Amino acid sequence: MATLLAIGTAKGLFLATSTDDRRSWEITGPHFPMTGVYAVAVDTRRSTPRLLAGMTSSHFGPSVATSDDLGASWDEPDQAPVAFPADTGVSLGRVWQLMPAGPDEPDVVWAGTEPSALFKSTDGGRSFELVRSLWDHPHRPQWEAGFGGQAVHTVLPHPRDPARLLVAMSTGGVYRSEDAGASWAPGNTGIRAYFMPDEWPEFGQCVHKVARDAANPERLYAQNHHGVYRSDDDGRTWSSIADGLPSDFGFPMVAHPGRGGMVWTFPLVADGERFPTDHRCRVFRSADAGGKWEPLSVGLPEGPFYPAVLRDAMCADDASPGGVYFGTRSGSVFASRDEGDSWSSVAAHLPDVLCVRAAQV
Repeated sequence: MATLLAIGTAKGLFLATSTDDRRSWEITGPHFPMTGVYAVAVDTRRSTPRLLAGMTSSHFGPSVATSDDLGASWDEPDQAPVAFPADTGVSLGRVWQLMPAGPDEPDVVWAGTEPSALFKSTDGGRSFELVRSLWDHPHRPQWEAGFGGQAVHTVLPHPRDPARLLVAMSTGGVYRSEDAGASWAPGNTGIRAYFMPDEWPEFGQCVHKVARDAANPERLYAQNHHGVYRSDDDGRTWSSIADGLPSDFGFPMVAHPGRGGMVWTFPLVADGERFPTDHRCRVFRSADAGGKWEPLSVGLPEGPFYPAVLRDAMCADDASPGGVYFGTRSGSVFASRDEGDSWSSVAAHLPDVLCVRAAQV
């Protein structure tokens, strides 16, 4: 079995494949050259994996393409697969997230967009419809744009209950549905918004990324705009797990797909100083759901290191032992085949890395 690593960049999609247990990589691309690829998914629910890429062209605008032959060819519809209805009065900025649903819904794919909205596909990602209930939520007029735009960047289906779904946006925070998206409630209790007059609001937080625990689907991990949190009740309430980290600011939050309690993040100094802490290239890992954190840097660049890692530019694969990957804004991509204990280079000198996704194919 091979490992596929999809690397979305500011100037196209690159595909890295390893057939020797992630020791070496063959890279193809760029696919969709000169487009910003902000979202990638590898849908392994079908016998032949499907790749989905959300790209944005400065000339043609945003779109979603699919491939059923691991990137050898791509299908991009003539009509935009993700588009706001005319009565909304807005147009699509870009697709920020593509997320296949659980095994009970093999043709459902979710898309989070800018402006902040959720779309649903029932044909494997070839076409999407706006989820009106979230778009019409009374809070929506008060959702603001974060530094990177106003977007739904996290979509987390519940693996055991198709009716339960969680989204996160910047800004706006976490919202939960327990009726298959028919209604939504904020889930931000315990998450601080230091930049607001009321630092503990019902909604309005700038949540950067949320990940779900592999063993306990009620457990979630969140990287906030200053704050690292865990929820043990499916996002209803949150508590800090930032102790032990050199900073509580950053963007990615990745949970091990097969091992409960293990998460990785990449801390930055602060919102006003977006460099790695101590100017060192280090991933931080917790093996006990955020109780303790340890720095991981074996094989990573030594000396001063300044590039940041964006919210979707870190991921983990479903192999054993688990692989971890991240890409930087300077175009470097690194991989670990032992859950972060050691690292090696996958690629260098790529364009700005926006997202990465990995799977066994």
